[in-house]
Amino acid sequence: MIRDAISTDAGVMVDIYNHYIEHTIVTFEEAVISESEMASRLSETVSSGLPFLVAEHEDKTVGYSYASPWKGRCAYRYSVETTVYLAPHMTARGLGYALYQALFSQLRESAFHVAIAGIALPNAASIALHEKCGMQKVGHFAEVGFKFGRYIDVGYWQLSL
Repeated sequence: MIRDAISTDAGVMVDIYNHYIEHTIVTFEEAVISESEMASRLSETVSSGLPFLVAEHEDKTVGYSYASPWKGRCAYRYSVETTVYLAPHMTARGLGYALYQALFSQLRESAFHVAIAGIALPNAASIALHEKCGMQKVGHFAEVGFKFGRYIDVGYWQLSL
C-alpha cells in the first residue's frame, strides 16, 4: 500500500535513510540524522505543497518517496527533484517503481512539468529503476561528491510529466 506520509512515519524513515548515510554513497550526507530532523523535512515538503509518500508492506513502513524543489529561482517552479529510499531488505520487489508511479501521478495532478533524479554512480539498480519509470539520462558530473575517502560521479535522469 502507498499512502501520504505522516509525522509518525519519521522514525522508520530515519532508520531507512540512516542506513544509506552510513553504508552507501547513495546520499552525500555523512552524519546520521535524528527522527526530529526527518519529521522536519517531511513537514517542510508537505507544507510546500509537494508529495511525500510511504510504502507499507504487512502494515510496516518499508520505503518512501518525495519531491523537492529543483532550484530556488521562480522559473524552475514546475520542475522537481525526486527521491526514493527503500528498507535494504525490501529492494528489488517493485516497491520503488510503485512509489515513483504514485509520486509521478500526484506531480502530474499538481501541474508539475519535469521530474529530475540525481544518482550517485555507480548504481546499476537505481539506474534500472529510474529508466523503468521512463526517465532518461540527461547529464553526468564527474567527481562532484566525496565520501568514504573517494570522489563520486553523479548522473541526472529526467522525466517530462
